[in-house]
Amino acid sequence: MKKTAFICDESYFWHDTGNGALFSLPGGYVQSDGHAESPETKRRFKNLLERSGLYEKLHKIKPYAATEDQLEYFHTKNYIQKVKDLSRIGHGDAGELALVGNGSYEIAQLSVGGAITAVEAVVKGECDNAYALSRPPGHHAEANLGMGFCLFNNVVIAAHYARKELGLERVMILDWDVHHGNGTESAFYHDPNVLFISIHQEGLFPAGRGESNHIGEDNGKGTTVNIPLPAGTGDAGYMYALEKIVKPIADDFNPQLIIISAGQDASIFDPLGRMMVSAEGYRKMTKFMMQLAESNCGGKLVAVHEGGYSTAYVPFCSHAIVEELSGITTDVEDPFIHAFNGVPYDQLSDHQKERIDAIKSIHIKQENY
Repeated sequence: MKKTAFICDESYFWHDTGNGALFSLPGGYVQSDGHAESPETKRRFKNLLERSGLYEKLHKIKPYAATEDQLEYFHTKNYIQKVKDLSRIGHGDAGELALVGNGSYEIAQLSVGGAITAVEAVVKGECDNAYALSRPPGHHAEANLGMGFCLFNNVVIAAHYARKELGLERVMILDWDVHHGNGTESAFYHDPNVLFISIHQEGLFPAGRGESNHIGEDNGKGTTVNIPLPAGTGDAGYMYALEKIVKPIADDFNPQLIIISAGQDASIFDPLGRMMVSAEGYRKMTKFMMQLAESNCGGKLVAVHEGGYSTAYVPFCSHAIVEELSGITTDVEDPFIHAFNGVPYDQLSDHQKERIDAIKSIHIKQENY
């Protein structure tokens, strides 16, 4: 049994993305509905952990708020002040689809702090691995711009913390959110000491980012790996990409810590993606990453929650991840997968294999690999 830390705070659920439909303000022909980045996906995940009995068996750690100096590991002073000002006013957009509510600045500080807390606990040996249920998410946030529901880049700052304050040299970040982690890529595009790999749906938000030929620049050339997959890719396609691309590159890089940007919006029920990953698929991906961490960095693995917008299904995908991290099984089963009987979510199609093999060939040609 692994000792798995779980980091969360009630404040995360109080970040207010306002009233709207998907991500538009109500009015005209847009009838009021819930914002896509609702607290319900994450609150219901935590509720499921408690309902199954798994929560009480996890090592709970209270997150602390990141300092402004830590936010400046990536973000500009002007941008930090902008979020702070909007939070004080109680409403506004910190960039592109990055809504700020009353108190969101302090909650976002705590969200960053949750990722840092998880990294610190794992690196210092307080636990074997950790899951940070952070909110607001972070992987789209650029140094001077909020994007895609993200205010501060939790994973980027946690990776900087691991290197600046914990003394690590090499950190790997795997982003399996269905959307490309543009902010994380920007942070480390020229950095040879952070391996960033993003597996995402091709042609999705943000436009023009995450192409397979975006491989880093200067000393960082080859340590950015983008794996844009065709819509409809499911469990088998994701596992094939992990086995054929992620593993050899990670083994060559030999990270001292692996961080997962864990967005469960590649699931078969997500309204903002068109992939077909099941809860069992997330379990298998987690097991794969645990084995990768075990062979490279003594099992040091941290998952930080990102996206995922199916309030019904995200809890089951995320619960499967934590079950696998902890090695604790419960009687929770996927209550929805029967709806996809006959759908090839667990089969690797020819065009998916061809796409992944073509991406692999790009990185085999790089000097580092």
